[in-house]
Amino acid sequence: MRDLLLLGIETTCDETAAAVVRRRADGSGTILSNIVRSQTSDHAPYGGVVPEIASRAHVEVIDTIIEQALRSSAVKLVELDGIAAAAGPGLIGGVIVGLTTAKAIALAARKPLIAVNHLEAHALTARLTDAVPFPFLLLLVSGGHTQLVAVTGVGEYVKLGGTIDDAIGEAFDKTAKMLGLPYPGGPAVEAAARTGDALRFALPRPLYGRPTPDFSLSGLKTAVRLEALKIAPLADQDVADLCASFQAAVVDLLADRVRCALRLMREHGLAPHALVLAGGVGANQAVRRTLHKVAADGGTRLAVPPPELCTDNGAMIAWAGAERLALGLTDDLATSPRARWPLEEVAGVDWAD
Repeated sequence: MRDLLLLGIETTCDETAAAVVRRRADGSGTILSNIVRSQTSDHAPYGGVVPEIASRAHVEVIDTIIEQALRSSAVKLVELDGIAAAAGPGLIGGVIVGLTTAKAIALAARKPLIAVNHLEAHALTARLTDAVPFPFLLLLVSGGHTQLVAVTGVGEYVKLGGTIDDAIGEAFDKTAKMLGLPYPGGPAVEAAARTGDALRFALPRPLYGRPTPDFSLSGLKTAVRLEALKIAPLADQDVADLCASFQAAVVDLLADRVRCALRLMREHGLAPHALVLAGGVGANQAVRRTLHKVAADGGTRLAVPPPELCTDNGAMIAWAGAERLALGLTDDLATSPRARWPLEEVAGVDWAD
């Protein structure tokens, strides 16, 4: 095995990103460049991501972002071992932009194409940043995804649980919008919660204590709206107390569902080397503090990539591409972009058997 240099391209939502990563023969890695152009200001007036605006913005800047990533890494196109791009899941317009660009580069430079599942990239990032060995438990919490996944190898994923309605990040965003807080909602709710009373409102913890580690956020979100309507118009302290109560409910749910998933892994003979937290919600400090304790109580540790690698970025795509290429896994130029691509479909097994 030799060192591998990969270019990674990410365009699944509202970040246009490209990066160059080196995977060494011993399995360790280094990020040589990681360029991200966020579209937050483009979507803020709408309170959420507008797919048409997102895909148009990707088209406008992707060539420049890739050029910057190569220049910053001091790596020439001819030196790369492969071109990796997120092929889904995500907003299909954006996915098409990134994957088509990667295909063109791979074809012109005569390099292998690696079509990366965006969720797999999140799952494997902790192996780049924390050298986490298999198996481990992944908690992926973002605006679009809430999943608990047993990761036993590259391309070996077992979904243990997920949300049956809203993603946790989406619930943060919608709660913020209801309470008149700015977009993105996660940081705004967390900031308001710091001065709030988490005990003022008795909000529900849907599915708490259930034997399968699934989530439900729609009822919690509705409860916040009903409490807000009862006391409208809202003073600043009311908003802070609602945010604190909402965040406390989310943290309690996460802790309970993670304990359930850790238990389930051990029941199937898997001792997780770590609980890996990925996705934008992983930046929430209340979530991190609680999960540190949950992991320790469960006989493992919490591994969290740095904040810039928890949100969407090119380095995670390049690293996942390098992990796959190291195993000889490449993709045909006819590979299609996918709006939906469950992680377990990368190579799933069924524990119900």
